[in-house]
Amino acid sequence: MITNKSILITGGTGSFGKHFIKTIIQRYKPKKIIIFSRDELKQFEMQESEIFKPFNDVLRYFIGDVRDLDRLKRAMDGVDYVIHAAALKQVPAAEYNPFEAVKTNVLGGQNVIDAAIYNQVHKVIALSTDKAAAPINLYGATKLTSDKLFIAANNYKGKHDIKFSVVRYGNVMGSRGSVIPFFLNKKKDGVLPVTDDRMTRFNITLQEGVDFVITNLERMWGGELFVPKIPSYKILDVVSAIAPNAHIKIVGIRPGEKLHEEMITSTDSLNTIEFDDYFVILPSTPLWDIEKFRKESNGKEGKVCDFGFAYNSGNNKVFLTVEELKELIIQNIDGSHEIIYGD
Repeated sequence: MITNKSILITGGTGSFGKHFIKTIIQRYKPKKIIIFSRDELKQFEMQESEIFKPFNDVLRYFIGDVRDLDRLKRAMDGVDYVIHAAALKQVPAAEYNPFEAVKTNVLGGQNVIDAAIYNQVHKVIALSTDKAAAPINLYGATKLTSDKLFIAANNYKGKHDIKFSVVRYGNVMGSRGSVIPFFLNKKKDGVLPVTDDRMTRFNITLQEGVDFVITNLERMWGGELFVPKIPSYKILDVVSAIAPNAHIKIVGIRPGEKLHEEMITSTDSLNTIEFDDYFVILPSTPLWDIEKFRKESNGKEGKVCDFGFAYNSGNNKVFLTVEELKELIIQNIDGSHEIIYGD
């Protein structure tokens, strides 16, 4: 499906963007990949890296901001698929600079939609976050708004052959600012700051996130919000995996932080279909026959979620053990083997 197609990814120099691009150039033969981002240094580093340099005949680097509609329109000329990964993601920064987050995450999202329709792109997937489910901070609120914009874009695309969908998943293992790299760094101090010892988080690797997006790019009907079934972990199990002898210092939940990550609220569940390894939150405005979608969209029949169902990291059916966490950390985070076993 990706072979011989032109793909643009906003935020293409970020962790997800680079891994997505690496994956598709290794698995497929895309016609062209456009890396759209604001950071010229990261683009230069990508061009010169051993991973991407051999594919510079396929890769195109566009300096641009999703706030700039004209630049997006120019960049999307002749593009088949768009993956929208650009966002202002730091919760404290969004709280301190609220309208900057709105301009990038909300207005920028609408610009991506408008440019895609203008250029007759065929498929668009926007990346969301667990923080968009029942948001309690501005970042989550802007991402919820963005989700709604992309889903609603299917209502007014007119005769254009274009589909918009959203992918939502939780904590990416090893992502910047996340707890595991923080604990790995703090281990040498002998004290690990824990916000709350009851805290849980979902866990997905960067590769699993990329694979989920690629899979949904193929099976999307347009209007779905896809949520993967992924395991959870308890924060104290992460402590045991990294530094079992460290002293735990309880520091309290930070503003805008939840005890458990949420991906589907009980209200969402009224409009959610469950499949073997993922859920779909349906569009609020019907776009297709729901019964047909439930029976045919995955090759296996889905089921409507029970009344009151909610999907969060605390009530998840699958939790990672301490040993499983150790192995995942070693496999996915550079240098962690020496930190965990180097004593």
